[in-house]
Amino acid sequence: MKALHVITGLGVGGAEQQLRLLLRHLPVECDVVTLTNPGAVAEGLAADGVRVTHLGMGGNRDMGALPRLTRLIRSGGYDLVHTHLYRACVYGRLAARLAGVRAIVATEHSLGDSQMEGRRLSAGVRRLYLASERLGRATVAVSPTVAERLRRWGVPAPRIEVVPNGIDLTGFRFDPDRRHRTRRRLGLPEDAYVIGGIGRLAPGKRFDVLIHALAGLPPDHWLVLVGGGSEESLLRRTAQEAGVADRVLFTGERPYVPDGTPGPDLPSLACVMDVLASPSPEEAFGLAIVEALASGLPVLYASCPAIEDLPADPAGLARRVRCDAAEFTAAIAATRARGAGSRTTPEAVRHYCITRSAAQLMNVYATAVSQPLSPSPRKAGSS
Repeated sequence: MKALHVITGLGVGGAEQQLRLLLRHLPVECDVVTLTNPGAVAEGLAADGVRVTHLGMGGNRDMGALPRLTRLIRSGGYDLVHTHLYRACVYGRLAARLAGVRAIVATEHSLGDSQMEGRRLSAGVRRLYLASERLGRATVAVSPTVAERLRRWGVPAPRIEVVPNGIDLTGFRFDPDRRHRTRRRLGLPEDAYVIGGIGRLAPGKRFDVLIHALAGLPPDHWLVLVGGGSEESLLRRTAQEAGVADRVLFTGERPYVPDGTPGPDLPSLACVMDVLASPSPEEAFGLAIVEALASGLPVLYASCPAIEDLPADPAGLARRVRCDAAEFTAAIAATRARGAGSRTTPEAVRHYCITRSAAQLMNVYATAVSQPLSPSPRKAGSS
C-alpha cells in the first residue's frame, strides 16, 4: 500500500508531531504534502526519510492549489489519501476524488464544542466540513468525545472510527539524569518546584490562568511554558504585571523527538517538571497530559477526553480542576504537599501506546482500500 498524507502545515504542533510519530510506526510507504508552512516538523520528516512536498498554498481561497494537488495525487499512484486538519481535509478530499484515488481517510484532531483549531465553529465552517466529509470513506476521531461531537454535527456514525493519538512510552520515561542536566541547562534553581504548561500559546489554552496561579504561590515555584504562538507577548506582559516574570520561562516550540534542534526536546522538559497543569477548558484529546502521565507526572487539568476515556484511573495522578487561577493555586499547593511520586508510567497510559494506535489505523486503511470505488465528483455530476 502507498499512502499520501495531506496536512495544512508542518510547524511544531500536536497534530503535526503526531503525524511524524505515526509515520515512524506505520508499515506503509508514505509521502506527505503540506499545503503551507513547511516548518520544523517537515525537516524532521525529511530526516526520517519521508518525502515532503510543499504545495505553496497562498490562503484559504487559493483555488489554484486544488488542481496542483490533484495532479500530484494522480502522478503519485497512491492507494490511499489521509488528510489532517481542516483546510487539508477540505482540499485534500476533493483533490483525491478528482484524481480517482481508491480510498480517502481523514483524522479529526481538534474538534471542540465551540471551536476547531482555534476558529469559531460557524454554520459556514460546519457546512463546508460536512460537504467535504462525504467525499471520504472514513473520518477518524482521536477520542470517543470527538466521535460524539462528529455525530452531533451530522457525520453518520458508521463513517466514524475512533483511533486515539499515540505516544512514545519509552521516549517519555522519566530519567533523573536527564532531569538534572536539563534543569541546569535552563538555569532553574536546584530547589525549584516546576509547574509545566505545554501547548500552543493561543487564547483557548488559557495559560494566563497559570501565570496568575503562580503569583499566589511561594517564590520557589516556577512556571515553564513549552510552545509558541500568537499569545507569547501578551503572556510575557501578564507575567510582568503579576510580578512573576522572573519565575516564568518560555522555551518556545520543542520537538517530540530529538532531531538536532538546539535546546531540549519535549521529553527532557517533561523530566524537568514537578506537575503538569492544563487550564484549557476545551480539548479534543489532551495529548500533553497523556505524555506527562507517561513521564510519571501528576497532572491538573480542566479538560482532557483522553483521561476520561481511559479504561482505568491512571494511578490517581490526574485531577480535574476548574479553569480558575485560585483553583489552580490551591491544587498545585496540594499536589506539592503530597510529595513527589515514583515517576513511573501508570499502566493505564499504555492504552495510548503509538504502536497500538498505528495498528488500529492500519485496520481503518485496510477497510477503506477494500471497498469499491464510488463515482468521482466529476463523473457523478455528468450523469
